[in-house]
Amino acid sequence: MFNKKQSPQNENNENLQTNSSGNKFVDSLKSAFSKTKTVCNNTYLRLRHRGHEESYYYNADGTAKYDINRTLETKKRKFQMNQNLLAFLVLIPAFIFIILFMLYPILNSFIIAFTEDFTWVDGSGSFAISNIINGNSGHWEDMSAVGGEGMVWVEGKYPTSFGLGNFLYLFQNTSYSINLFGQTIGTSLFIKSLWNTFELVIIEVPLTIIVSLLIAYFIHKVKFLRGFFQIIFFLPYVTNTIALGMVFNLLFGSNTSGAIGGGLVNTLFGSNQQWISSGAPRWAQGVVIVTYALWDGLAFKILVFLSGLSTIDKQYYDAARIDGANASTIFRRITVPLLSPQILYITITSFIGAFKMYTGVRAVYQSQSTYFFGGAQGVEWITVVGYLYRDMKEINPLNPGYAAAGSIILLIIILIITAAQFAVSKKRVHY
Repeated sequence: MFNKKQSPQNENNENLQTNSSGNKFVDSLKSAFSKTKTVCNNTYLRLRHRGHEESYYYNADGTAKYDINRTLETKKRKFQMNQNLLAFLVLIPAFIFIILFMLYPILNSFIIAFTEDFTWVDGSGSFAISNIINGNSGHWEDMSAVGGEGMVWVEGKYPTSFGLGNFLYLFQNTSYSINLFGQTIGTSLFIKSLWNTFELVIIEVPLTIIVSLLIAYFIHKVKFLRGFFQIIFFLPYVTNTIALGMVFNLLFGSNTSGAIGGGLVNTLFGSNQQWISSGAPRWAQGVVIVTYALWDGLAFKILVFLSGLSTIDKQYYDAARIDGANASTIFRRITVPLLSPQILYITITSFIGAFKMYTGVRAVYQSQSTYFFGGAQGVEWITVVGYLYRDMKEINPLNPGYAAAGSIILLIIILIITAAQFAVSKKRVHY
């Protein structure tokens, strides 16, 4: 008889019979283990290629029939959100905070500033336009001028009109004075507060930037005790403003009787200079305020400059030293230009902060009354924000329109100066 050629199926059967151990229980365990191993391998490979549209088929031993390392096409999702819509949804919380705490107060201030004789109405909420629409069901009037009992609540609508009356009020009542190039000029209290603020800004901002930049540069260069110096200069940033004011009161205190000492500065120098008392000269009070603002503002600026210095590539310094440049030239020609983005940021934020100065002045004079800003009249170093607070709380508590008008003028001044700084920085800032 001729031997028939065995088919592949017969070969497999023979292989299975050959590999069989003769024990059905052992064979079933081996088969289950083999299937489990295959399932695990296939699951691993599917997870590895999850998200791709190509299906993979595997051999019995769990190996892939295709090259699993080749580039795969990403599977397209059935629903894909528009990127602009996704960005908008993510920014919604930030938009809410900006609207509630920035845009809404600014809009409210504009409405109040251009509304003459503005008064709040019960039940109208905090939105100025609803206050005007609902009308005033009553208002406070000062009856002392006609022999009455002071402030009296009067029923009936208070006449409301729109105009520039609140702004004109800021420039009236020229019973105060400023010293302009040696000439004493009579002016309103608002103009005096603006002048004081400009003086503090012009002196404090450049001085703070220069000092903080030099301190940051030397801290960056000095390896020994660098962490110690960073902590020392960072302390004012985490210290309460009132606590700093108390320290400066102790430093610049003086004996009203004229005796030497009274404060640490007078004791060290053996003087009896009046620094922050009501009879102290204007320049002495200004020195204390600027010193306080300088110390209080150093910490944040030093941190910003230190972060900028750490990003400068050392190759610039090595190349300059090879060319024979000294330390001064390297600082002026390499360090300062490469720190120009940080200098621009610090300059803008410093100008804005200086124009809003109030807590620094009040901290120095904290031992005096709430609305005391130095001098015989109590307004020698009053700032714009101090004027707005004093007018709203003490002078005209029933008409916030005057304070709102002053805040609008301050906003416009800050915007103009910031825009000018951005215009100048286009040619000076190197990114």
